[in-house]
Amino acid sequence: MTDPVALTADLIRCPSITPNEGGALVLLDTLLSAAGFVTTRVDRGGISNLFARWGARTNGRTFGFNGHTDVVPIGDLADWSVDPFGAEQKDGFLYGRGATDMKSGVAAFAAAAIDFIRETPPNGSIVLAITGDEEGDAADGTVALLDWMAANNERIDHCLVGEPTCPDTMGEMMKIGRRGSMSAHFTVHGVQGHSAYPHRAKNPLPVMAKLIDQLASHALDQGTAHFDPSTLAVTTIDTGNTANNVIPAKATASVNIRFNDAHSPDSLIAWLQSVVDDVAMKGAIDIRMKTHISGESFITEPGILSTLISDAVMAETGMTPSASTSGGTSDARFIKDHCPVVEFGLVGRTMHEVDERVKVAQIHQLKAIYTRVLQTYFS
Repeated sequence: MTDPVALTADLIRCPSITPNEGGALVLLDTLLSAAGFVTTRVDRGGISNLFARWGARTNGRTFGFNGHTDVVPIGDLADWSVDPFGAEQKDGFLYGRGATDMKSGVAAFAAAAIDFIRETPPNGSIVLAITGDEEGDAADGTVALLDWMAANNERIDHCLVGEPTCPDTMGEMMKIGRRGSMSAHFTVHGVQGHSAYPHRAKNPLPVMAKLIDQLASHALDQGTAHFDPSTLAVTTIDTGNTANNVIPAKATASVNIRFNDAHSPDSLIAWLQSVVDDVAMKGAIDIRMKTHISGESFITEPGILSTLISDAVMAETGMTPSASTSGGTSDARFIKDHCPVVEFGLVGRTMHEVDERVKVAQIHQLKAIYTRVLQTYFS
């Protein structure tokens, strides 16, 4: 049997801070190849990714797992009580950067897949798509894997992403969709001058204050069938001005919008631009806007895949997971254009924190859930 805890520990010992591969994908490549998977490194833009398939493409359905081995930086090493890459076990927990997010998830689905094909080879195929670029810009991670799959006639019929999804208790939540995310950056161009002679200047700050107030006080929606209300958060306002007697020449600000399926990026950009134009006209001043779309909202309607995962979670934990769309973004936002996708994984309370850790028993439990998913899918 493949021990998912030992595999998680081995992965934690790989210092794979984005974009460094750190040996994690080399380790998985070796393990999966020895188990009979056909593996391919799909590296792009300085990012390492791994595609592994067991079974022929034409032999029945293909079930896919997706996850990442890259991790966020450790922060101040002095704040850690353990070596962030030491994979220390104590008091029933396994410690280390990536223990929760999400080397344990990758280890659990890799171990489940390896043991499943050894014990009960299915009439179908299994794909593991593992990236080293989920915590970064994500332009050359799962996107690169999907591009490579399209170019090489590879296909997944259903996909489970092993991100941590449970807020407090193992089994309480799976993700059937995610909100979209976009950022908008504003620059108000005024005229610099002495604060004692404001009539000779054009102060951009009052105009920026009006703009941000209008944006932040607007209710985007009241929520939809599967989503909470969309939100807009002001993330920065700045002038770069260090002198109290100078009216600055410009002011900048940024907002981040997490939006549900009542909106599209185009509709939100149109709304933002209308507010910008109105404030600029009333203030007789120039305002420029730039936007960046990180991902659109999506939903995998409850059905075969969500029921399959829910039943497996219930069988192993005694809990029926709620079907949620909460939280930030994940690589499921890319996979949803390829096939139905649902996320389920461990309790994520300590992800990205100092002394990140996971309960050892839950790693075994997660492997059992993934194994049950495979057994039922190919039965």
